Amino acid sequence: MARIIGILVGAGFCIVLLYSFIVGAYTWATDDAEETAEHVFHLHPRDADLQSAGWFGTFDEQQLQRGYKVYKEVCSACHSLRLVSFRNLEALGYSEAQVKAEAAAWQVPGIDPTTGEATTRPALPTDYFPSPYPNDVAARAANNNAVPPDLSLITKARHDGSNYVYSLLTGYRDPATFSVDGESLAEEFPDFATPSGLHFNPYFPNLNLAMAPPLTSEGQVTFDDGSPATIDDMARDVSAFLTWTAEPKLEQRHQTGWPVVLFLIFASVLAYMAYQNVWRDKKH
Repeated sequence: MARIIGILVGAGFCIVLLYSFIVGAYTWATDDAEETAEHVFHLHPRDADLQSAGWFGTFDEQQLQRGYKVYKEVCSACHSLRLVSFRNLEALGYSEAQVKAEAAAWQVPGIDPTTGEATTRPALPTDYFPSPYPNDVAARAANNNAVPPDLSLITKARHDGSNYVYSLLTGYRDPATFSVDGESLAEEFPDFATPSGLHFNPYFPNLNLAMAPPLTSEGQVTFDDGSPATIDDMARDVSAFLTWTAEPKLEQRHQTGWPVVLFLIFASVLAYMAYQNVWRDKKH
């Protein structure tokens, strides 16, 4: 009897599960999904046209130095770079003396040798870029309850990362006047509003983010090489720099990859020819 009851319960469960699946599939196939502002007005990243893009991409050393300066003077106020050490800056063309001087301009956590208490000290080339906040609680308190992400791997952590960073930095808009292909956000979604403390940006997935526009005016950063410092230029340069922090070996990878591909093609041709030669007299 118990076995019969168990079979009936199992059969009933399978019938309910099958019914739910059929109803769900039918609903998905026949009902139109409700359009939201996020679906209609979220934009794909614009092309930053970086020299590092593509299969043959390389880094522009001067651009990386300009991007580092944008990070140092603007982005580092909120964002860490915890996977990059100061000595890595030598790859950007800085000399050993310049790296030492650059590192000494930053303060990192340390220990007082006389008291053993926590303190700060000038950074050494072997130190990593410090976080601007002592912990996540302090970070949330200073940023409308949002923790600014570490930027070391940001261009790898986001789809089309280099272009995403560039587009996000240059993409702040007024939602009241924003439109795409003639469709106005205010007209299509009159109830849409950017919450207090957030900022509208169509390149961010849900259109609103806690980060205020970091690049606000031309000449906000003065470049050592005299290059123009428009918002677009600064955004492009810091995007190139963050591409380097995420892929510092990009050039070496490209330089190694093509010879490997050519070798594999050549080896494949040789293997095929050897196969043909070995089995030529064995075929009937």
